[in-house]
Amino acid sequence: MNLWDNYRLVNPEWFLALLLIAVVTWARGRRRLPVLLVPFAATWYRPSLRSISRWPQVFAVLGLIAIITALARPQKIEDKREVRSSGYDLMLAIDLSGSMLSEDYERNGEAINRIQAIKPVIQAFINDRPNDRIGLVVFSGRAYTLAPLTFDHTWLARQTERLHVGMIEDGTAIGDGLGIALSRLEQAKRETAGQRKGAFVVLLTDGANNRGTLQPMQAAAIAKSRGIPVYTIGAGRDGYVPVPQMDEQGRRIGTVRMLSDLDEGALRQIADTTGGRYYKADDVRTIENAFKSIDRTQKIDFQAKSYLLSTELFVWPAGIGLGLLVLAGLGETVRGFSPRAKPAKRSAEKSSSDLPPSRAAGTRSSPAAPFAR
Repeated sequence: MNLWDNYRLVNPEWFLALLLIAVVTWARGRRRLPVLLVPFAATWYRPSLRSISRWPQVFAVLGLIAIITALARPQKIEDKREVRSSGYDLMLAIDLSGSMLSEDYERNGEAINRIQAIKPVIQAFINDRPNDRIGLVVFSGRAYTLAPLTFDHTWLARQTERLHVGMIEDGTAIGDGLGIALSRLEQAKRETAGQRKGAFVVLLTDGANNRGTLQPMQAAAIAKSRGIPVYTIGAGRDGYVPVPQMDEQGRRIGTVRMLSDLDEGALRQIADTTGGRYYKADDVRTIENAFKSIDRTQKIDFQAKSYLLSTELFVWPAGIGLGLLVLAGLGETVRGFSPRAKPAKRSAEKSSSDLPPSRAAGTRSSPAAPFAR
């Protein structure tokens, strides 16, 4: 295995800044330009031939390179593994209409509403399917995606806990809810001859379709054409059921009895058309039977790389870069205070050099003056 496979850069785009350093160095080497706001840029823009040392400019350039390397965030991968597993892509379509508040279920001798009864069913899908990608669509008068397909079942469970009646305007748009769920399963790379492999939809509702633009059987026809089975689960009991009455502030003021309108015939037809199955949610064995049926569907393979543990290495180039910039600054400071020739001496040398050649020669040959005629 290549040694560099254990390292990676989180933000490699920072290395584009090296081009800026090269451009600035080249431009300032050709003409005098204003000093840019770069630390110690004056030490490396164009070295003078009279410079005693070029080390400050070298330190400055190396320091900037090290700082840029730190900004790219180098990491060492301590544990990298490639995971390949089998599972499904499944979408849950959940009804949140007002009738889901009907209190026709009991738990530990206490009456509970349908949304409270259906949540354990949803949690069972999440908890018992660790290798599946699961998404969540909610519908009432309209349909919305609450969670796309994901392996993060902990996050998905938190989204499930948020479910409550009133999130969406009231109504029962079963067709739209199923249609949105099917759209979330559109992935060309997982299709063969137009058939979507290893995917299915679970539809949970307690009523009959009365809103939306897409009819339930139209959505079922789309699912059938793509080879996606739909498993339908009907919540609620037949006959008259107790429904809480609320005031405008959402406070409970009483209870009335209303006739349940669960359209079991439509749910069965959707399941039969798509190759799924219909279940009634008032049976404690509902979820077990559903899983046994689901396990007979076709599985697909997922492949993903996971970096489980990594160590940040940016501290080292950052420290080295700052140290080099400090050295460059100190070097430039020392050069600025280096000893120079005394002005008087330079003035004498200049006066001597400015004399005419004849006078300069006469001055040097003054002992021979008496022989001149």
